[in-house]
Amino acid sequence: MYTETSYLAAFLVGLLGGVHCVGMCGGIVGALSFGLSEDIRQQPRRMLPYLLAYNLARISSYTVAGALLGGISALALQLLAINQLQQALLVFAGIFMVLLGLYVGGWWPVLLRLEQAGGVIWRRVEPLGRRFLPVRSVLHAFLLGLVWGWLPCGLVYSVLIWAMASGGPLEGGLLLLSFGLGTLPNLLAMGLFAATLSRWVRYPWVRWTAGGLIILFGLSQILQVWSSSVAAQ
Repeated sequence: MYTETSYLAAFLVGLLGGVHCVGMCGGIVGALSFGLSEDIRQQPRRMLPYLLAYNLARISSYTVAGALLGGISALALQLLAINQLQQALLVFAGIFMVLLGLYVGGWWPVLLRLEQAGGVIWRRVEPLGRRFLPVRSVLHAFLLGLVWGWLPCGLVYSVLIWAMASGGPLEGGLLLLSFGLGTLPNLLAMGLFAATLSRWVRYPWVRWTAGGLIILFGLSQILQVWSSSVAAQ
């Protein structure tokens, strides 16, 4: 079963991965915000409910996906009755976390291919979002955010793989919820202060620091699994 430490780590991965979110979702946030009336765009207080609706719906989609994968994985573990399989999934998730850190840091864009593969699903889902454009209400913003949550993203896919080793639907859902909440500050700031935030994440040291810390998360998870397996022998 996952502990509070796991959820805190997922939150921090979402927070640190925000440098990737600015590049990946910046154009989307800008387009959604631009679709609002000029009166609303010029007043951050009036924009905030729309941005919250977009993002809370996006996080809801993440949580549902995490619960589904956590549940499917737990069922498979029960049916196969292979005790080592969950440990293998945890190591696999740790490796993906290392790859994610390399991606966020700009050292190796290996997860770009995973995002491109996810485009197959996105092409089927994206037309649903067009029905709510232009955004005319907070409800429209929320429904559009539900669709946005299925956008192909290496950052999200890495945490979903982590959710597969979580042990159940509740744990998988909570893991993705924690991760989604970690992405919230960056994406809210992106909607309100897009130009300032965009300039800030262009500094190489910001990406390098975020990528390095995510790599450390992945390596620590692999080390934890290795330590527990050695102790069990």
